[in-house]
Amino acid sequence: VKGLSASIDGEILFKDVNFQVEKGDKIAFLSHDPRAMTALFEIITGNRKADAGTYEWGQTITTAYLPLDNTGFFNTDMNLVDWLSQYSDDSSEIYLKGFLGKMLFSGEEVLKKASVLSGGEKMRCMIARMMMTDANTLVLDSPTNHLDLESIQAFNNTLQAFKGNLLLSSHDHEFIQTVCNRIIELTPNGTIDKLMDYDDYITDERVLAAREKMYS
Repeated sequence: VKGLSASIDGEILFKDVNFQVEKGDKIAFLSHDPRAMTALFEIITGNRKADAGTYEWGQTITTAYLPLDNTGFFNTDMNLVDWLSQYSDDSSEIYLKGFLGKMLFSGEEVLKKASVLSGGEKMRCMIARMMMTDANTLVLDSPTNHLDLESIQAFNNTLQAFKGNLLLSSHDHEFIQTVCNRIIELTPNGTIDKLMDYDDYITDERVLAAREKMYS
């Protein structure tokens, strides 16, 4: 990512963002304005144009994106197995139920209509869809929104074991602390980029000084 900038209605979300993702990086993105992370993720997944700057994925990278707003995916009366089959080359029921099972859908629940799902159930379906792509880089915009504790724990375990790259935002302190090894903070005056876990980041004096400077 080189010189990336984005704004909404003339308000700068972030400016002159530069970073390179290395193998094994699991990066949490932070900002005083949560719209900044959504804008960044929408840009690097090709859904939005940046005000300035460029980005480029490596040749061996395959991505899967978990957007903040998933309502457009569920305007259908299909049951969950049929819904998930739209995104898979393997349409066998056992295969699809396996992925739904990983996100805690069991028994008759897999025959629920997609249109009547709760926010948490929709998120669990989106995660199952994403896991099925077998991508080596996951972009996750607030993945713990609407999830209950059991679902968060199941997803947390999956991400800790994940061998690829993660780019994520989350309001869940414990989730970031247990999953991520690098923090990038987006500001109107560039980035703070540290290879450290979240607990260290929020108490590091150099970071606190940099934040004061970036937001002033």
